[in-house]
Amino acid sequence: MTTDPTPSPVTFRTARRDDLARVVELIADDAIAARRTGELGDEHHAAFAAIDADPNNELVVADVGGEVVGVMQLTFVPGISRRGATRLLVEAVRVDSRLRGQGIGRAMMAWAHERGRERGASLAQLTSDKAREDAHRFYRSLGYAQSHEGFKLPL
Repeated sequence: MTTDPTPSPVTFRTARRDDLARVVELIADDAIAARRTGELGDEHHAAFAAIDADPNNELVVADVGGEVVGVMQLTFVPGISRRGATRLLVEAVRVDSRLRGQGIGRAMMAWAHERGRERGASLAQLTSDKAREDAHRFYRSLGYAQSHEGFKLPL
C-alpha cells in the first residue's frame, strides 16, 4: 500500500469555542508570544466571546484533515481616511510549528485577503514583532511593505 505524499487541502472556518484551547496553544507556541498569552484561562474565554459577538471580528482557523493547524484574527476597521476605506487588520497569524514552510501560511493569507475583498476592505495591514525576522520575510514575499513605524503603549 502506498501513501499519498500530497498533504490534505487546507480549509478555513470560523473558530468554535471548542477550538479555543488549540488556538491558545498555537498562539503561545514561541518564546515571544508565550509570555504574552499564558495558559488557557477565563480571559481567553472572555476574549473569544467578545470576538464572536463582534461582526467586525472573525477568528479563523485553518484545518488540515480535521486538525486545526493555523489561526488568525481578522478585524475589519471602517475609517474616514483613504476616502472612507475599510481596512483588513490581520493579527495573531500562527501555523503549527511542525508544519511551517509547507504553504499553509501562504494559503491562510490568500484566504484572508479574499475575505477582506468580500467584506469591502481596500487595504490589508498587520503588525509583527520586530524580532520575527522570518515572519517579516514571509510578509514581504506576499507583497506587504514595511511602510510605517508602529507604536504601543500599555494601558
